[in-house]
Amino acid sequence: MAAPRPYDLVLFGATGFTGGLTAEYLARAAPEGCRWALAGRDEGRLAAVRDRLAAIEPRCKDLPLLVADAADREALRAVAASARVVVSTVGPYLHHGEPLVAACAESGTDYVDLTGEPEFVDRMYLRHHERAVASGARLVHACGFDSVPHDLGVLFTVEELLRRGGPAARVTVEGFVRAGGTISGGTFASAMTAFSRPRAMAQAARERRAAEPRPRGRRIRTPLGRPHRSRAARAWVVPLPTIDPQVVARSAAALDSYGPDFGYAHYAAVRRLPIALAGTAAVAVLAVAAQLPAARRALGALRKPGAGPSAEQRARSWFTVRFAARAEGGRAVHTEVSGGDPGYSETAVMLAESALCLAFDELPAVSGQLTTAVAMGRPLIDRLVAAGLSFRVLDAPPAAAPGR
Repeated sequence: MAAPRPYDLVLFGATGFTGGLTAEYLARAAPEGCRWALAGRDEGRLAAVRDRLAAIEPRCKDLPLLVADAADREALRAVAASARVVVSTVGPYLHHGEPLVAACAESGTDYVDLTGEPEFVDRMYLRHHERAVASGARLVHACGFDSVPHDLGVLFTVEELLRRGGPAARVTVEGFVRAGGTISGGTFASAMTAFSRPRAMAQAARERRAAEPRPRGRRIRTPLGRPHRSRAARAWVVPLPTIDPQVVARSAAALDSYGPDFGYAHYAAVRRLPIALAGTAAVAVLAVAAQLPAARRALGALRKPGAGPSAEQRARSWFTVRFAARAEGGRAVHTEVSGGDPGYSETAVMLAESALCLAFDELPAVSGQLTTAVAMGRPLIDRLVAAGLSFRVLDAPPAAAPGR
C-alpha cells in the first residue's frame, strides 16, 4: 500500500487574484482536518497570502508553503506527489499549464483548473489522458464559470427530463447565458491567446477528434445556431462559441443518460437586438486584433492577469444560465442555474468545491481527462447549492428580470 500523501489539496497560484479568492474561500469552507497547502513561485508573496487567510481563519497561520515555478518540472512533480488533489489558477494555461498537468497525470494526482482554452484542453487530452487513465488521475479542466454552470446545468436538466418520463430517443437542449460583471484579466488573456491561434486551435481539435473514441450507436450534436429572437429565452440570442458546448458534448458522449441522440446549442441572451449585434461586432474586432502582435500587446495591457474588480463591484455582479430542453414526444423542461459574480467570486467557489468534491466525496470510479459532470456530477451540484448557487426547475420560460 502506498504511503499516505501529506496533503489532501494544494492550491497552485494562490498569489494571483482569482487564486487568492479561492484561497480565502478554502479558508472558510475546507472541512475540519483538511490538510492543504499554498504553492507558487514566490515564498514572500505566499506568506502574505497566508497572513491574510489567518485573519479569516486562525488555523491557517500554519499553512505549509510550497515553492515551485510553473516551468520547474522537478518542483511540480514534488508538488503533485505530495497531494491527493492539485488546484491550478496559473494561466494562460497554454503558456504555463502543461508541466503541472503532466506531473499530476504521472503521479496519479487529481487536478482541477479554470481554463476556458479549447486548444489547451485538447492538447492535454492528446498528451496526458492515457497516462492519467493508467495512473488513476482525474484531470478536470474548466472548473470555473467556464464551464461548471453549463455542464452541470445540462446534467441537472437531463436528470429532470428523465424524472418526468424516462429516456427519450432524441433530446435537444438550448442554453442561454446572461451576466453582469467584468471578465478577469486571466480570462481576457486566455481569450486573446485563443483568438491569436485559430489554425493551431483547429488543428488540435482535429487531432483530438481523430484520437478520441466516439460513443457507439449514439449521436452527439453541438450546432452553432444563428442569431434570432428566442421564445424560450424571451430575448434576442446570439451563438456563443466558447468551450462550454464542447464540454457539454463530452459529458453527453460519456453518459448514456443523455440518450442516443443529444444536441446542445449555446447562446448569449440580451434584451435588445442592437446590443446583440454590438457584442458580436466587438468579438470580431478582438479576433482580428489578436492576429496583430502590437495590437495584442496593447489590448493585453488594458487588463492584465492577476488584476480584478473590488469587492463592491463583485457584489453587484451576477449571472443566469437558463436551459430549455425538449424530448421526443413533446416533453419539455426549463431550468436555471444562477449566482453572483461569475468571473471571480463564484468561479473561486466552483473551483474550490470541485477540488473538495474530488478529495472527500464518494464519486464514480473513473480516470483520465474528464468533465465535471462525468467526474463529479450530482455530488458537485449538491455542494454548489449548499455554497449558495441556485439550480432550479422553472414551470415555464420566465420573463427576463429587470436589468437582466
